[in-house]
Amino acid sequence: MKGRLQLLALMLAAALCWGESAPVRAAENNDALARQLQEIFRAHPELVLDVLRNNSEAVLDIAQQGANARRKSALERQWKQDAAVEKDMKLENRPMRGPANAKVRIVAFSDFTCHFCQQAAATVESILKEYGDGVSLVFKNLPLSEGVGVTAAQYFVALSLQDEDAAWTFYKKLFQNRDRLVSEGEDYIKSVVDDLKIDKRRLDKDRRSKRVAEILKEDQEDAQKLGIDGTPCFVVNNLMVRGALPLDLFKYAVDTAKTMPLKK
Repeated sequence: MKGRLQLLALMLAAALCWGESAPVRAAENNDALARQLQEIFRAHPELVLDVLRNNSEAVLDIAQQGANARRKSALERQWKQDAAVEKDMKLENRPMRGPANAKVRIVAFSDFTCHFCQQAAATVESILKEYGDGVSLVFKNLPLSEGVGVTAAQYFVALSLQDEDAAWTFYKKLFQNRDRLVSEGEDYIKSVVDDLKIDKRRLDKDRRSKRVAEILKEDQEDAQKLGIDGTPCFVVNNLMVRGALPLDLFKYAVDTAKTMPLKK
């Protein structure tokens, strides 16, 4: 095996030398080398496996780059269609991070119990830090099943009606400790609330109120209207970002959205 690898290396080196010393024959030499390599790989396919094993990280990086490039191309096609349709959503009584006149507004449809929403929340946090006042965030609740996800949504909305800063602290704590939320349920929610400087009696009353129920219903209706059937999903100005995109692609969405400002 070592001898065959050395032979392969010598052939590649020879091809490079030929190309440099005789440019006119470079194309012919490349064709000949390609035929020789094909013959070697047909006779010894294990050589390919050896290269892949010995360079697994590089191969994975190349595969990921290819996947991201394909996904980016698909997003560009989708966003051209998205930009033509104004996304109408009810945003009153939802807390906002960042300035209301930010050039890019991110509206999140998310579920506190969702693992992918937890990943996406960390990505959005990086976006907010990097873009500063150029980006704002609005959070809309979309729990996909009954249980602690709905309870967490009720607490979040009730908190936001009383103290937006407390609501965002609650938001961060729940996503940072999603595993505890899922395993401990409302007991964990109450432990987070205990650390907040808010009117707890009012919170307990508000979270059961008709007003909170109406806000959560509006979020569900907006999601249905926009064709959102899974979390996380983001409306970045008028662009739809579905799923937990890697940071580089999410930044690309924000940069693209800058060129497609919201109608005031």
